[in-house]
Amino acid sequence: MAGVSGCIKYSMFIFNFLFWLCGILILAVAIWIRVSKDGQEVLTSGDSDANPYVAVNILIAVGAVIMVLGFLGCCGAMKESRCMLLLFFIGLLLILLLQVAAGILGAAFKSQTQRILNETLYDNVKLLSTADESGKSFQEALSEFQEEFKCCGLVNGAADWGSNFQQHYKSCECTDTSGSSCTTYDNKSVYKQPCISLIKDLVAKHILVVIGIAFGLAVIEILGLIFSMVLYCQIGNK
Repeated sequence: MAGVSGCIKYSMFIFNFLFWLCGILILAVAIWIRVSKDGQEVLTSGDSDANPYVAVNILIAVGAVIMVLGFLGCCGAMKESRCMLLLFFIGLLLILLLQVAAGILGAAFKSQTQRILNETLYDNVKLLSTADESGKSFQEALSEFQEEFKCCGLVNGAADWGSNFQQHYKSCECTDTSGSSCTTYDNKSVYKQPCISLIKDLVAKHILVVIGIAFGLAVIEILGLIFSMVLYCQIGNK
């Protein structure tokens, strides 16, 4: 029995150490997104009243909570503290339930999320042709996106740039010798494809990555629940 208990204890410690590392990773990535300039221009542009950092702030909170729970689980396993193990079990169960609820809500409001993204992108078209400082950051962000993904404009192609086209056309200048992906606008050869579909595809890929990470975390959480409850019961039987 002592051998089995020791095996469970160290297995519990290993899983919770991994859980703690996951918390550090989530926290580090969320903080990096929060302070980094990469992608912020696209998120903060437009007239939307919604705070684009809400999801990032939630990730920071989740990462911090996971770190605390991982610490409780590690200490509870090594010290064989029923109190710490019980707190760990309750906290982990609540996080798992919140993940399930978030997944259900995400599936239920998937179409609405896609509609909001679509509306935001269409609203941001006017920022490309403006000469105000309010649109400069978005214009720079889209210029970088055009150069990397070989597209031009947001919705209607190069025409979206309006009077700013000559200033930014270099980022979407098409050098395809076959000409199949090129079109001519204002005497310049530019990419025919607008960027909106590529942005949507990129967002969809990132969502799949998030779903994969959430599924992996759920597996670790379930294992942590099982190990913590078995160890909790075994300590109580001593």
